[in-house]
Amino acid sequence: MTTPQELKTILSHGLLSFPVTDFDAQGDFDAKSYAARLEWLAPYGASALFAAGGTGEFFSIGGDEYGKIIATAVAGAGGKVPILAGVGGPTRVAIEQAREAERQGAQGLLLLPHYLTEASEEGIANHVAQVCDAVKIGVVFYARANSRLSAEWLLKLADAHPNLIGFKDGIGAIEPMVRIRQKLGDRFTYLGGLPTAEVYAAAYRALGVPVYSSAVFNFIPRTAVEFYSAIASDDRATVSRLIDQFFLPYLEIRNRKKGYAVSIIKAGAKLVGHGAGPVRAPLTDLDAQELEMLKALIEPLGPQ
Repeated sequence: MTTPQELKTILSHGLLSFPVTDFDAQGDFDAKSYAARLEWLAPYGASALFAAGGTGEFFSIGGDEYGKIIATAVAGAGGKVPILAGVGGPTRVAIEQAREAERQGAQGLLLLPHYLTEASEEGIANHVAQVCDAVKIGVVFYARANSRLSAEWLLKLADAHPNLIGFKDGIGAIEPMVRIRQKLGDRFTYLGGLPTAEVYAAAYRALGVPVYSSAVFNFIPRTAVEFYSAIASDDRATVSRLIDQFFLPYLEIRNRKKGYAVSIIKAGAKLVGHGAGPVRAPLTDLDAQELEMLKALIEPLGPQ
């Protein structure tokens, strides 16, 4: 079993990713296709994978399929890559998911937002504390949307809950990120978590956040690793080339509709021969024109 501190060390280096969740034509979880996806991505060397995360359509997963998804991911990783399970929503639901993920062998949790309900920092901190207390595995807090905590609250939580080991930023506010980084120091591992994180990677590295999770790893894994290596080695020429050649035009497609940050990843996987089925409502899939636009961006990148 990977301890929380061992997981923190693993998450502090290398490229991370969120595998999409495979659904069949009826929209049901396709375990066989999901396992094949993990097998395909394994040789590219991601440091850790987030199962049933945001890109994995966590928000649409329910019932007993959650445990099946985590179990399939853990089995597919074969102990070679840590699996962190997405948990979130109402506190009691998040606790149930956290315990199930731990039971299925996940090495850590990514605590996503509690969604619609607005809450005070004290309330959000209590939510985080209850999830941390429910398990022994490591927990990464994902700051996004209405789930935000100050450096002061995060320090209190870190002092009280040794298994709270990481902070993932999906907000992009520089001053709070600097305060958190300065206040917490090496108490946490810090992850970039904005959609299409590659666009922000150089700026976050300058802030002391060199690690990020790549969604495009799902369909252009070789290019995703090439870009991460360029960021890590300060190869500005390669970074600039890929930003211009792929990522900025890609954003133009992604930004055409709300929710496309997930839909475009499944579209890319389909185009490279590793389809994961349709997205679930309320998301919508890319239309035929948008698929052609994405295909035109992928092809010049070469075999993946």
